[in-house]
Amino acid sequence: MQGAGETGSSSQTNGTVLATARRMRYRALACDYDGTLAEDGSVAPATLDALRRLRQSGRRLILVSGRELEDLQKAFGSMDLFDRAVLENGALLYRPADGSVTMLADPPPPGLVELLQRRGVSPLSQGHAILATWEPFEGLVLEAIHDLGLEMQIIFNKGAVMVLPSGVNKGTGLCHALEELGLSTHEVAGIGDAENDHAFLACCECAAVVDNAVPLLKQRADLVTKGARGSGVVELVERLLADDLAGVQLPRHDLLLGRDSSGEDVRVPAYGSRVLVAGHREARSRLSRDLMGRLAVQGYQFCLLDPEGEHGSLAGCVHLGDVGHSPGVDEVLHVLEQPRRSATVDLSGANADEQRALFSELLLALSGLGRKAGRPHWLALDEAERLVPAEHSLVALDDFAGVLLATERVDDVSVEVLQATSTMVAAGDAAVGGLAAFARIAGHVLPAARAQQLRPNEAAVWQRSAEARLKTMMLEPEQRSADVAVPSHPAAR
Repeated sequence: MQGAGETGSSSQTNGTVLATARRMRYRALACDYDGTLAEDGSVAPATLDALRRLRQSGRRLILVSGRELEDLQKAFGSMDLFDRAVLENGALLYRPADGSVTMLADPPPPGLVELLQRRGVSPLSQGHAILATWEPFEGLVLEAIHDLGLEMQIIFNKGAVMVLPSGVNKGTGLCHALEELGLSTHEVAGIGDAENDHAFLACCECAAVVDNAVPLLKQRADLVTKGARGSGVVELVERLLADDLAGVQLPRHDLLLGRDSSGEDVRVPAYGSRVLVAGHREARSRLSRDLMGRLAVQGYQFCLLDPEGEHGSLAGCVHLGDVGHSPGVDEVLHVLEQPRRSATVDLSGANADEQRALFSELLLALSGLGRKAGRPHWLALDEAERLVPAEHSLVALDDFAGVLLATERVDDVSVEVLQATSTMVAAGDAAVGGLAAFARIAGHVLPAARAQQLRPNEAAVWQRSAEARLKTMMLEPEQRSADVAVPSHPAAR
């Protein structure tokens, strides 16, 4: 896999873009300090060297700590390695490049500090927004918060007791840092060790913990390093540089397609899936819109190219174009530059030849954005037979974490596209025939199945990466756009 800063060539064959570069999945590493990077407050030279090499690969580094800024600056002389530092457990954002600070929470009420001092809470440290002491003073702290009628929370960290405004944590702070850097939470790997790391690791696409992490954090992690503290961080960095954590499975991000006849979930990975939806317009639109809605809820950015203008009301999207206007490439890229915005691109204002030409231009630009920024995460093509017809080639799919193609005529879709498909969902009267056509054209062996008439609320599913059998999936009732909850701000998740 090529890292950031490496370039890949692109060419065109039969009007369709061929791209040779690969996208980078993890574009940032978010690290806790004490107990993760540092041991007894100090960071080993080997750990610092690994961080430098990771940054040289084009990735961003974000420090996420419960420490106060002035305290950490005294203990750690290499803050300039990091693009951002989230400190005071999410209450303060520091920019090492220029030394600027943004407060993400209000300072503690003076009355609380005075009351805790009177009640004998010592030591008691006060930062810009955080108050900190040690166990067993959590009981006195909680009583003081109650007595003053404050909306404050207590966060634990291996014996430390931190007091912050409700809703402020390492996760909210990390999201603010990512927004400044133009990154999505789905482009970040995180690593930590303690109770207060749950929130920020939950925000990361891949949550890693070092071997010395608390047990519950280990249970919830996607990856546990063999090494403790700094050696564990070095281990994670080496894996990022070697293969971008290609072997780490992340089932917690899987997308729900529906439920099979036994009531079990039918899911596909959010990364690496190539889904083909076949069937009549109503059925495939229902399936496609539902999957796009789930992508939006989980914060994945997608771009849907819509030749007939059927998806103008799709929730969580900026809709571009109409029957009188086909949007330009710059319009689409302007929307997708913001990680939290997805786009539906209405191509109905162009004829068939113009649509294919615009698609080639858009695909080249979107592939470039994928290699540069890791987004959009998913590319969706409605009426796929129009945009990637049988005589066309397409090998740019690696620039997107996921691809969704919807068609009524499987026979008319590019062979290369079908060969890259990992999951097919077929609905309607011709579902079994569509599956057979897919298998024949793509050169796959269709599992033995009894040809049967599917009910209107059913679809046949074939997942080539799973057990080789056809499943019958119950279609969920189509959600209205107003019913799809889309986070208004990443820090609100």
